Amino acid sequence: MKAARATSRNIPKRDFSYLPRPSHIPSHVHPPPDQVPAEGVEGAGAPVEEKKLYTLETLAEHNDRESLWMLLHDKVYDITAFMDEHPGGDEVLIEEAGRDATEAFEDVGHSDEAREMLVKMYLGEFQGEKKGKSKGSAAGTSTDSSEGTFPMWTLPLAAFIAFLAWRIFLA
Repeated sequence: MKAARATSRNIPKRDFSYLPRPSHIPSHVHPPPDQVPAEGVEGAGAPVEEKKLYTLETLAEHNDRESLWMLLHDKVYDITAFMDEHPGGDEVLIEEAGRDATEAFEDVGHSDEAREMLVKMYLGEFQGEKKGKSKGSAAGTSTDSSEGTFPMWTLPLAAFIAFLAWRIFLA
């Protein structure tokens, strides 16, 4: 009697969804399986679903209140239905609509819940080359992002100076 050899074909897939998600891995990196956009698996008998691809030109057409799309981390999202619910107001979304809003999205520091909401708004993947906000070189765009922003170190520095002044004048 021959013993059955374990191969990748006859090993059943295991479901690990009952295990808790490690807290150090953000949910947008590996979303739960039920929240990932549907994709077929080759060789599993299911038809392979192609991801929809969008270009910068297509994205730029959707930049108003009637149809508002954004590009975040090379993924295209339709956020039209979310405009009224956005805590920062719809003006913020309209300002970044129709283009790559990844930097603005990350600068605000959105919560994991906000990132999970994006799953429902997912349209497809971005195809093509991204253009910066200005038509300058790559070095020019990196300096533009630092101009006009409040340096994060100024507040602790001001607090430290105020503390020193308080200690000197009261001591």
